[in-house]
Amino acid sequence: MSSPTQIKSDSTLQEVQTFLEDYGQRTLLRFTTVGSVDDGKSTLIGRLLHDSKSIFEDQIATLKGESKQNLSDEQIDFSLLTDGLKAEREQGITIDVAYRYFSTPKRNFIIADTPGHEQYTRNMATGASTANLAIILIDARHGVIEQTQRHSFIASLLGIPRLLICVNKMDLVNYSEDVFDNIREQYTNFATKLGIVDLKFIPISALKGDNVVEQSENMTWYHGEPVMEYLEDVYIGSDRNLVDFRFPVQSVIRPDHTFRGFAGQLASGRIRVGEEVMVLPSMRRSKIKEIHQFDKTIEQAFASQSVTITLEDEVDISRGDMLVRPRNVPHSENHFESMIVWMSEVPMDPSKTYVIKQTSRQTKANVLDVRYQVDVNSLSRNKVDHLNLNEIGRVAFRTNLPLFFDPYKLNRMTGSFIMIDPLSNNTVAAGMIIDRVPTERLREESDVALKNRNIHRHEGSVTQVEREAKLNQKGVTLWFTGLSGSGKSTIAGALERRLFDLDKNVYRLDGDNVRAGLCGDLGFSRYDRKENIRRVAEVASLFNSQGTIILASLISPYQEERDSAKEIVGEERFVEVYVKAPLETCEQRDPKGLYKKARAGEIQNFTGVSDAYEEPTDARIVLDTEKLSVDECVDQLLDLIDELS
Repeated sequence: MSSPTQIKSDSTLQEVQTFLEDYGQRTLLRFTTVGSVDDGKSTLIGRLLHDSKSIFEDQIATLKGESKQNLSDEQIDFSLLTDGLKAEREQGITIDVAYRYFSTPKRNFIIADTPGHEQYTRNMATGASTANLAIILIDARHGVIEQTQRHSFIASLLGIPRLLICVNKMDLVNYSEDVFDNIREQYTNFATKLGIVDLKFIPISALKGDNVVEQSENMTWYHGEPVMEYLEDVYIGSDRNLVDFRFPVQSVIRPDHTFRGFAGQLASGRIRVGEEVMVLPSMRRSKIKEIHQFDKTIEQAFASQSVTITLEDEVDISRGDMLVRPRNVPHSENHFESMIVWMSEVPMDPSKTYVIKQTSRQTKANVLDVRYQVDVNSLSRNKVDHLNLNEIGRVAFRTNLPLFFDPYKLNRMTGSFIMIDPLSNNTVAAGMIIDRVPTERLREESDVALKNRNIHRHEGSVTQVEREAKLNQKGVTLWFTGLSGSGKSTIAGALERRLFDLDKNVYRLDGDNVRAGLCGDLGFSRYDRKENIRRVAEVASLFNSQGTIILASLISPYQEERDSAKEIVGEERFVEVYVKAPLETCEQRDPKGLYKKARAGEIQNFTGVSDAYEEPTDARIVLDTEKLSVDECVDQLLDLIDELS
């Protein structure tokens, strides 16, 4: 028979377990408070904590004592709860971000009290970056001011899905409904410019407690809920992206030879045991074998959960890789544009190489262009060449390794990153990715840049006609295109030998050779491939202008890019040669072992396997290497060159 002490102990344990289960099932709302200096942000938070009974009695006693220095009539200065720094209390302003945690029977809360001064923009951006909601305070006496507009712009920039507009200090305007209505109309008109649609307006007095936790008797004309009730009931379930599965791998767990797991936090989406996943960048596929969470296994995991995943197959995965669904993949690019909040006292140096950390992936990055800097008070755009402390601007980047990202407006986790100065190791900026840089736009802007620099071509004293007459040949470019293994380089090499033996001035631009030098800084994204072809075409055009025959052998898989090369070289000098061979034949030949690596997932965006090849529709000559020998192909090309001469 159990003793009374044992029964009481068991009862207490049961109560604790019940409380913990109830606590764990409550939803978590992260919100931030922003507003101009002395709008009452810290006072509102203090009032929420006090009236929700989240302050200990000894804290209240201390506050009453300290409040006598500032207030009378036994009032409590609630701002002292969050203005924790000595400098803040002395100046009566918020400098740093103050986080506070409290709970009600309905929900758990994390509050970020952020500064209102313009020079602390970086602090505000930090506090608001993970918020589900922003409370913007407006002083009823002053209405919508520049600071209000600035904070609203930053909130919309950070993708905060909903705004609660608290018109504070209503007690100082005699709780006037007209004042409240005018401010609501004024702010709504401004918010439409930013595309903010989820707005809630509540008239309050944080100092007096009107409409903070309890309904105000001084504003009977307001029929909505008070602030606390709104915070408890506002729906945030749609904030989590449960559609796009993104699992950045943070570490590989290998306690012994029998277990290989991949640990990380689900950035978005959900996943179940048995579902198929694909690994980026290798593009290898497998299925989820187990999902581990702490000391147990679970059947499925959701966004924001930290888990360890095991796969059914042995796949080479490292930190910085990402698990996704095969038919729902993020952008994989090393060129993109983003909105940047510059957070360093050292100005941005566009000529400097920085480090970008996005999810668990880290790579070196360079600034391609500062598109503009935003005046956060007037929302005007200013053309600048760098950003200073607390400035916000739109910037184009190029990274050494591709990033796996979604636009920030669709996925705040995979669409955000930080910039690090590799010398000081300081975080210098926070970024929100807009989207990849359109290739056409880059080309247009580079053309404009050329014109703006007043660059003019000089023909020189020796004309192209004179050069060709002396060499007794016409400068043309034979552009060999086809799958890897089709025979492009072999035929081009044999043709070069024959032309040289015929005393022709000839030079071969091979794809691999070009990428080893001239295009060594480029990867294999769509943009980089186009840039690779552009550079080769420009070089070919220069050689042609002095009478040299160019043999350019590149896969060049897209018709658009081959047409672009033709435009650069000149239609009358550009000869498209399609070296034709079926994919199966090329894969059997596989002279460099590339197909084998691509099938194993070791090469990303490989033409014919994981990327497309667009067959030429109007090639000048087609060489079928399944039917023709190398010599037969060379003979046909020599006849063609004679025709062109």
